[in-house]
Amino acid sequence: MASKRNIILGIVLLLFTVGGMALYRFYRQPLGAPLDLPTATRTRPTLTSLPVGDEAGLNASTETPQASATSTTQPLCGGPSTMNILAVGSDARGDHYLYGLADVIRLVRVDFVNARVSILEVPRDLWVDIPGISAHYGIAEGKLNQAYLYGNKGLGYYDGPGEGPGLLARTLNQNFGAQPDHYIAVNMVTFENIVNAVGGIDVYLPYEVSVKSPDNPKGFGIPPGQHHIDGETALWIARIRQYHTFSRAENQNIVMCALRKKILSPAIVPAVPELISTFQRYVQTDLSPEQINQLACLATQMNGDDVVFASFPIKLFKNAKQFDPQLGDTTSILDADKDVLRDYIDRFQLGLWPDPDLMINTTPSPAATDLEFACED
Repeated sequence: MASKRNIILGIVLLLFTVGGMALYRFYRQPLGAPLDLPTATRTRPTLTSLPVGDEAGLNASTETPQASATSTTQPLCGGPSTMNILAVGSDARGDHYLYGLADVIRLVRVDFVNARVSILEVPRDLWVDIPGISAHYGIAEGKLNQAYLYGNKGLGYYDGPGEGPGLLARTLNQNFGAQPDHYIAVNMVTFENIVNAVGGIDVYLPYEVSVKSPDNPKGFGIPPGQHHIDGETALWIARIRQYHTFSRAENQNIVMCALRKKILSPAIVPAVPELISTFQRYVQTDLSPEQINQLACLATQMNGDDVVFASFPIKLFKNAKQFDPQLGDTTSILDADKDVLRDYIDRFQLGLWPDPDLMINTTPSPAATDLEFACED
């Protein structure tokens, strides 16, 4: 009898062990295809291409920042030392990721040692070389945001890893040396649903956000001040081009800071795992459940000024026209020296820019859209 009981117990333990191993593998399994970018050794650029006047700021540090005396030398939350993420806001309105341009493109550097997140806006209208799809309809170049469209399954142009985010990451890598480790893309419907799921967000607008103009004096607008907004309004604020392309980034930063604050509020924190579970199938990402939990854990240990938004200096860009073979017509683009942008991105990925010790003005202004600022608690 005892022998039979021992056998049964052994079988139960084996089932628990096998089940636990399967759950652990699932926990660490990426939710999407990995980027599989070419590996590169990061070296500090020579600065030969930087415009006069910028060298001082970017040369402020010649070493990769180390953990401060008050921070632990071990990564927090079981994460790696750093994680670089390509974040995409798709303009697709359906519940899918078959089509859609990259409406928002951000490079995100997560520092698990110093509990700091830096977020760099990359202009979507840059004219770039697009790798890997020239065999399909002869496409070899286009706007940066088109790389995401061409990479997703809907058009069938791209056979490489990572679908739209994968081709966008490869485009950023080839043109500017970006080396994201992972990606996450959210379409407009999912973004609205996330904001609504947390009960809306509270934003402070330092200036009026409006479509009013001399030709449209009765256009919709939101005055300066404190507002509680739902997902539809948050998306509208994030997408409006009130002044120019770069001012959109400021609105997006305000919305993202407000969403971060709401998600980390005492009423919402207990529901974060359920929110992640609910929305993970509506998000395009190669992060694993383990990595998502690491990021959520780190977020709870950070202050607002640990989340820093950066933009390239506006003077690096100029408006231009370019013939787009896909459109069969000229299109408006942003032109810039790719080597200069590569220098900035390399420093961003190394944690040298924005300066980790910089005291940041947290009040954005539509007239100063290339100044760094941080979230407020």
